[in-house]
Amino acid sequence: MLFTRLSDDLFRPLASPSRAFNAALLLHLHARVFGDTAEALRKTELLAAIGDFSADYAQGEIADDETTPVDPIERRSAVYRRLLEAGWLVERRERYVPVVDFDPEARILIEELARLDRGETRSYGGAVLDVLGSLESATANPAERSEALVNAAKASRAFLSHLRTLAGSMRKIEARILAQEDQRAAFRLYFDEFVARHIVSDYRTLHTRLNPFRFRSGIVREAGRALRDPLTLRALAEAGLREGRAPDVEAAERAVRADLAEILAIFEGLDRHLDAVADIVARLERRIAAALRYMDHRDSDRIERTAAALRAVAGAPEAMADMPPAGISLLRPPIGAVHLYAPRLKRPPIDCEPLPEIFLDPAVEAFIAAKDAFRHRVAVTPDRMADFVEDRLGRKGAIRGSQMPIADVDAFVVFQRLREIDVLFDGSLSGRYRLSRVEGRVANGWLDCPDFLLERTR
Repeated sequence: MLFTRLSDDLFRPLASPSRAFNAALLLHLHARVFGDTAEALRKTELLAAIGDFSADYAQGEIADDETTPVDPIERRSAVYRRLLEAGWLVERRERYVPVVDFDPEARILIEELARLDRGETRSYGGAVLDVLGSLESATANPAERSEALVNAAKASRAFLSHLRTLAGSMRKIEARILAQEDQRAAFRLYFDEFVARHIVSDYRTLHTRLNPFRFRSGIVREAGRALRDPLTLRALAEAGLREGRAPDVEAAERAVRADLAEILAIFEGLDRHLDAVADIVARLERRIAAALRYMDHRDSDRIERTAAALRAVAGAPEAMADMPPAGISLLRPPIGAVHLYAPRLKRPPIDCEPLPEIFLDPAVEAFIAAKDAFRHRVAVTPDRMADFVEDRLGRKGAIRGSQMPIADVDAFVVFQRLREIDVLFDGSLSGRYRLSRVEGRVANGWLDCPDFLLERTR
């Protein structure tokens, strides 16, 4: 849980009267002072850095109350203790020298705050290509690149989260625009925040000629093909088991199926999120167009000029060569397509073609079954080894290796591991049987090795 790992007072500097200074100082320490250094800083160096940074701020911006010292030397120590007591910094000693570093959990938090402060935007094309590249890498080489499937699922979730953030940000700005009583302020919000921030940088990306969603069909096709291919699923699951991401093959295969299904669901359901964003854009454009249409009040000078023109036309001789035809009215200017407001058209629905059903070749299914049978046949388990030994011992308490008959391959698979019975399976059989070396050799046509004596201990 988040608040079981972070200090209880961690957010106190960010909620105090000097929170703007404290936030700027933390970002400065993270980016400039600590930076990429692998070692902790000496306390004297950090105090000097805090003092240099505080020199550009007034006392009222740094002080939380009257107890904050005015003297620069004492003030930097007070600011240092403020961050230390809140849990942002950790102080320790190395060879009697006090050194300071960010708290590990607090460092993760300050990195996220720094990312928010920089205002990093997500590239749609980069996000979609990241998913497609990771997915193709995992399906092309499932035995060695199974981690790429996990990365593709993470990138898909991050991409969906960014789309939701885009829609939420647009709704927030829409509410701010509608709450403005001053039309100039509303227009400023519309063009500075809505258009410049979202329409141009984010939303416009979805409607360019090089639309990043042109890779969407490739992602859906690749994920669907992998879900329908048992060999790929099994290879990805076995690789995940080897890399320690699951306790057994069944759990690993469930995780692989879940990742592929999540990628498929995200990119097949993107239309709902895009339609929500398009509705917000169309609604705001209609409101702004209506405001522009009705904000132009009547101009008395223009009315007088129009009336004077009409009187001049009425008093002119009828034989004027440039007299306008009777079918044209001076009271109604020409209206054409360029003068009419055209609302944004909704995107036409995408024609979806059903994916073809893929039937596995019976030979492939037989090959998979044969591999599973072979793997089961050559696997030596504690129960299988105990049954083999009890069958050879019978009522006897001990038997030599040279006295054990080997009739088939299945018996040989177990017999060749008997000399390790005291250490196999974490020594689980060492309490039931004791193994000792004896003179002679075992030569049974299957194996030639030193002889041994196997005794039942209980």
